[in-house]
Amino acid sequence: MFIRNIMVILLFMIKTYCLTKTSSQALPGCQERCGSVIIPYPFGITHNCSAHNTYSITCNTSFNPPRPFITNNNLEVLEISLKGTARVKNPVLTFNCSGRADHLDVNLTNTPFTYSSTSTRFTAIGCNNLALISRLTRVIGGCISLCNITIPDYTCYGILCCQTNIPPSLKFINASLSSINTRNVQEGCKYAFMVDVDWFGNLTNIYKVRDMPSVPAVLDWRLLGDCNAFVTLDSSRNTSVCDGSAFCSNRSLCSCFPGYQGNPYLPNGCQDIDECGSSSTNDCEFTCINTPGSYICSCPNGYIVNGNSCVKVQANNKTKTVLIGSFSGLGALLSLFVGWWLYKIMKRRKKDMLKDMFFKRNGGLLLEQQISSGDDGNVDKTKLFTSKELEKATDHFNENRILGQGGQGTVYKGMLTDGKIVAIKKSKIEDESKIEHFINEVVILSQINHRNVVKLHGCCLETEVPLLVYEFIPNGTLYEYIHDPNEYFHLTWDIRLRIATEIDGETSSLATYFLWAMEENHLFEIIDQQVKIEGEEDQIMRFAELANNCLNLDRRKRPVMKQVAIELELIRTSDRAEEAEYKSNDVREDVEIWEAVTSGIESEPMTSSSVLDFHPLLL
Repeated sequence: MFIRNIMVILLFMIKTYCLTKTSSQALPGCQERCGSVIIPYPFGITHNCSAHNTYSITCNTSFNPPRPFITNNNLEVLEISLKGTARVKNPVLTFNCSGRADHLDVNLTNTPFTYSSTSTRFTAIGCNNLALISRLTRVIGGCISLCNITIPDYTCYGILCCQTNIPPSLKFINASLSSINTRNVQEGCKYAFMVDVDWFGNLTNIYKVRDMPSVPAVLDWRLLGDCNAFVTLDSSRNTSVCDGSAFCSNRSLCSCFPGYQGNPYLPNGCQDIDECGSSSTNDCEFTCINTPGSYICSCPNGYIVNGNSCVKVQANNKTKTVLIGSFSGLGALLSLFVGWWLYKIMKRRKKDMLKDMFFKRNGGLLLEQQISSGDDGNVDKTKLFTSKELEKATDHFNENRILGQGGQGTVYKGMLTDGKIVAIKKSKIEDESKIEHFINEVVILSQINHRNVVKLHGCCLETEVPLLVYEFIPNGTLYEYIHDPNEYFHLTWDIRLRIATEIDGETSSLATYFLWAMEENHLFEIIDQQVKIEGEEDQIMRFAELANNCLNLDRRKRPVMKQVAIELELIRTSDRAEEAEYKSNDVREDVEIWEAVTSGIESEPMTSSSVLDFHPLLL
């Protein structure tokens, strides 16, 4: 027991010593007081002890006791508070007073101070008095006091005395006093001053101010910049400005966290308040345990904590206590589960509403109308996929599934739940006015059913951008898939039989029939009746000859695209035949030069050319 008491005394002494070491409001090694006034950091006596030279305070030792003054304007300091205020002696301005100066301006420009608009009032005393406040040459406020000698000596309501509020952030005072009625020659001396509202309100005789050279006034002070970015004269001394146990309030002042006290501008200036040291700072019934910034209450055995008080546990109530605790725990778990369930429902409802909004915005209602009113059975078969289906098919649109990208959108490779491989295009529709055009294209693509045209399986309109689901067609040529095996597309025996069958069936195609008709001079038997009526026979024959040349088995004898374009232009505008013929001759000369250069290739073996170069009609 003796050792325990000794330990308690030692801990108390250590804590008292630490608090004593950190209780100073000034920087270590700097003078804290000037006379009876404490000068807290960031202010300091001389600029070496202040955060900045504008916070410098001069201690005038010619007075007894010494008096502190603001260095940059010589106002005497009465008090400085770390809450952002200071009380100073402000001069009384006089007019028409014998033995006293008529004008005395106050300038706080090069200081962190401004006149407090909440705690300071502009006050004037005198008969027939017009008092004005000016900022440079502009009047920003004032008041008028009339003549009457029957009012009490403690009131200031416009008779012999007047008051007015001042604008915020006021740094410069230039007051002027004059008479309202110049014919009144008995108006006497006039006074004007900035004064602390509380101090002035406690005077029993306000006219005693006339005998004072100065009166107390309240100033506001702030850091010159953001307290998170304020830089002191010595950055190594305190670069963060606010202490680690303090925070930046309103970006211009530092304050200790709740449960701490001290100077928030000094390193380790905010110290923990020991709430357990006094019964006035805690309401624990039994034992108080101090914690950083707060405290907790503890109860002895046989008691339970109820707020800050202790309740004795009865022996016959143990079962009841256990039941209460158990049901309380179950209630808490049930509340968590209900909250989670409601959250999931709200999230799902929000997601469904978003899908419905996207569906309507992307033209879903228009597509449903087209499907319901369409006569073609293929339109009815157009499937509307859900976003969940396509996300699963593309592994949530994984970048590894991208087949290609372009100005119209991005194409992903995906696999549906039935195992079908599809190409999913995420379209780009920046203008909502194009929605109707997009839906019409979907309807048209759904009506196309041809073995050589990529089939549109359906679309998804409940995403932010429309998704189109196409039949997957691998890129490349037949030659590449026969001679360059691809691990992603296996050329099975059934596919090879299908290719052979379709190549064989190509001999009965329209192109083959056209070549036969040209050779047997039966062209007009396969020409559409409307074309024969509207077109001229000479133009039709020339167009057919151009097509016949384009189907030449020898690729070197087929015309180039420039020749085709000129020939088509010549057919279309027969009245400019000479000009077109001239251009055609130029092209023929170029072709003849090219054929002369490549004529030697005919006798060389073909090693890298595809068989399709000589048989373009096989596919």
